[in-house]
Amino acid sequence: MFEIQAIEIVGLVAATLTTSSFIPQVYKAYKTKDVEGVSLTMFLAMFVGVLLWLVYGFYINSLSMVIANIITSILCMAILVLKIKHRKKV
Repeated sequence: MFEIQAIEIVGLVAATLTTSSFIPQVYKAYKTKDVEGVSLTMFLAMFVGVLLWLVYGFYINSLSMVIANIITSILCMAILVLKIKHRKKV
C-alpha cells in the first residue's frame, strides 16, 4: 500500500516532531482541567485541516502524512473534548 522512499524518512521525522508538540497541551489540559487559554475556534480549524491533510496523505500514498495526521487528529479531538467538557459556564 505505502511505498517507503528515502525522503519519507524526512517526513517521518518531521511528523514525529510536529505531532508530539501537541502532547504537552493535551497532558496539561487533562491534568489541570484548565482549558481557559485554549481557543476552541483554533482547534476546530486545526482539526478540520488535519483531517484534510489525512485525506491528502492517503491520496499521495504518504505513510508519514497518514500516521502524523491520524495521531494529530486524535490529539486535537482530545483537546476539543476537554475544552467542551471543562469550559466555564457563564
